[in-house]
Amino acid sequence: MTTLPPVHTTEPILRVEGIDTFYGESQVLFGTSLHVAAGEVLALLGPNGAGKTTTLRSILGLTPAARGSIRFGSQDITHQATHRIAAMGVGWVPDDRRVFPTLTVARNLEIARKRTRFRAWKLGECFEIFSALEYLMARECENLSGGEMQMVAISRVLMGAPGLVLFDEPSQGLAPKVVQDVMGTIRRLKSEGVAVVLVEQNVASALTVADRVCVMQGGRIVHACDAAQMRQDASLQRRWLGI
Repeated sequence: MTTLPPVHTTEPILRVEGIDTFYGESQVLFGTSLHVAAGEVLALLGPNGAGKTTTLRSILGLTPAARGSIRFGSQDITHQATHRIAAMGVGWVPDDRRVFPTLTVARNLEIARKRTRFRAWKLGECFEIFSALEYLMARECENLSGGEMQMVAISRVLMGAPGLVLFDEPSQGLAPKVVQDVMGTIRRLKSEGVAVVLVEQNVASALTVADRVCVMQGGRIVHACDAAQMRQDASLQRRWLGI
């Protein structure tokens, strides 16, 4: 399989069009639309319960959209199984890490390795990003700290050769140094031409890495703008983010 070089383009690699998503009888997303291009970071911001995580779950097929469409590259993934979506090059860093606790770090990373049409990351590159990771390889994940588990969770996604990575609250509960490393990883992904959708309550950190922002409230995207505009305009932050 041919591995593509880094691509930076304004053509969306992910396009979500008017999706409605339900949990049982309760509708959570109402006509949600967004897009993100290769080498671009889109931050999804808003209060808890706004629908941000559900948007990621709909993209992944974990909570499928009842209406609307989701396309990854040329593929319609609206009703695809999650494992098939992952095999296309969509990576996910969930808010609860979801590492295999009884397996070593090395085994967690080994079983995540796969080939997609995107560039495969090497283990040494993960060590470059997270210098402590190299010294944790023989440890079982159940014996790691939260920050160490996050290093594993992100590195595991990189080993899967992603073209798109969905981050759900990656800085949650982490020490400032680890948060810096996580945001540095997102910048590295961007430079490599990987698309990123970032759900993050740490608005200040999100705005340092994002290119664009979508603000969600009540299952709807209520505002969209360039991240630079949101960073520089305190009135926008007060109005849409309550800062």
